[in-house]
Amino acid sequence: MSRASEEVVTIRTPWQSRPFRLLTVGMVISAFGSSITPVAIAFAVLSLGGSATQLGLVVAAYAAAEVATVLVGGVLGDRLPRTAVVQGAALASAVTQGVLGLSLVKGWSSIGLVALLSALTGIVGSLSTPSASAMTQQTVPGYLLQRAISIRRLLGNSASVVGFGAGGMLVAAVGPGWAILVDAFTFLVASILLASVHLPSPAAEPGHSVLADALIGAREVLRHTWLWVLIAVALVYHLFYASAQGVLGPIVVQLGYGEAAWGWALAVLMIGFMAGGLVTLKWMPRRALYVGTAFLTLTACFPAALAANLNLGLVLTGAFLHGFGLELFSVAWDLSIQENVAPDKLARVYGFDVLGSFIARPIGLALTGPLAEAVGYADWLWIVTGVVLVSILIALTFPSVRSLERHLPARTNDPDTPPADG
Repeated sequence: MSRASEEVVTIRTPWQSRPFRLLTVGMVISAFGSSITPVAIAFAVLSLGGSATQLGLVVAAYAAAEVATVLVGGVLGDRLPRTAVVQGAALASAVTQGVLGLSLVKGWSSIGLVALLSALTGIVGSLSTPSASAMTQQTVPGYLLQRAISIRRLLGNSASVVGFGAGGMLVAAVGPGWAILVDAFTFLVASILLASVHLPSPAAEPGHSVLADALIGAREVLRHTWLWVLIAVALVYHLFYASAQGVLGPIVVQLGYGEAAWGWALAVLMIGFMAGGLVTLKWMPRRALYVGTAFLTLTACFPAALAANLNLGLVLTGAFLHGFGLELFSVAWDLSIQENVAPDKLARVYGFDVLGSFIARPIGLALTGPLAEAVGYADWLWIVTGVVLVSILIALTFPSVRSLERHLPARTNDPDTPPADG
């Protein structure tokens, strides 16, 4: 048996792949720091004398910057070495967050500067998001792809939970400026780790403009019916549910059970995510997309529980089921994309996935309040429940969603020698 064959045999878990380890640890550290910042930004704006409206504008600037540049990030991820894109973005984010943190610590910041630097961080982050998602496929052989995706998502979600909690404690202990400097440091550490990851560049066709490359990505999305159908479902989800959670969830739960109860609901939601992630480490059926989409119907449980508002136990159960079902779908979704989309178009497809999912969210955030005031909070939450559930059930009627099967055995584009330690 050749040395290459022996190395193939020894790859039993994604952790045996050095590129996967470095990528995952770097992304987990970055996710931890990135979860600190939203808490710190909110208190930074308020400490500078900002109003709720001004805070909303700062958050909107960050979100708009992300959506506006993610397609360019997809093109870059299919043109350039993806490791370089992600590493460069981490380093640039370390700089922008470092400047923002220092401005707050030294006392020369302003609400305008916070908005500007937040937008720059959003731009840089969105330029790297498609590459970061597409890289998983390049770090492990195909038979470990499911587990690799599950591990990355599980650890990323866990880091975010810890980061949210740490953000609050850091702000209380040392102030928002120092908390944001911690985020800058995590980006710096991530960029150092990513510098040691060496992966082949995608084999994208040269000579195209950015627009032409983006159109090629759009055609790839439209070529797969299951892809554009479920991106449309994500658009509806973020337009209705995500906006209702962000605007109405805190109000309904606070009125019924107190301020602390909303924190418990979000914590249980994240526990649901982690429970779903643990399940996907061991189990993923052959028709993963169909089963994952069926589990996605559980996301209707949370808005339904908020609408019924019978007791806190029901709300917490709905939150858990929501996170559990969404995570099962998310792993199946990532797995389906990475197994069925051409590797040289993968980053662009992820770019369209992010764009389609989040482009309508600002509209939902703007309209949820007035609509809920007009029809009543409970009635609007029941409408949200129905819309989300019906959109998922419609997606389940498409043959391409029901019939798509996992690629077993491993993909033909796996490296001859998986990237393990030598």
